[in-house]
Amino acid sequence: QVQLVESGGGLVQAGGSLRLSCAASGRTLRNYAMGWFRQAPGKEREFVAAINRSGGTTYYADPVKGRFTISRDNAKNTVYLQMNTLKPEDTAVYYCAASGSSYPYTPYDYWGQGTQVTVSS
Repeated sequence: QVQLVESGGGLVQAGGSLRLSCAASGRTLRNYAMGWFRQAPGKEREFVAAINRSGGTTYYADPVKGRFTISRDNAKNTVYLQMNTLKPEDTAVYYCAASGSSYPYTPYDYWGQGTQVTVSS
C-alpha cells in the first residue's frame, strides 16, 4: 500500500504561483510513475501531468503546458507540481496518484485525498 498526502494548495491571484507537494509513505515512490489530476466543481476529473519513475520523462495536458512543471525527488519520496501563471480556470481540487503500470500509466493504483487550489481573478 502507498499512502499519498498532498499539500501546498491555497488561494492565489491570477498570474501567481503555487507549488504542490505529494508525500508518500508505505512504499518507495521510485517503483511508481506519478500523476497529477484535478477536478473542478461540476466537472469530471482531468489529467494534468505525469512523470515516469526516474523523472526523466514528463507529460502535460495542453491547458497547462508551459505553465506547470512536474518533478520528483525519489530520495524524499515526494512529487511536486510547480504551477506558474495561474488562471481562474485552474481552480480545482488537485490530486496526486501513483501507478505501477507502464505508459500511459493507467489505471493509477493509489490516490491522495486532494488539495484545493483557488485562483481569483
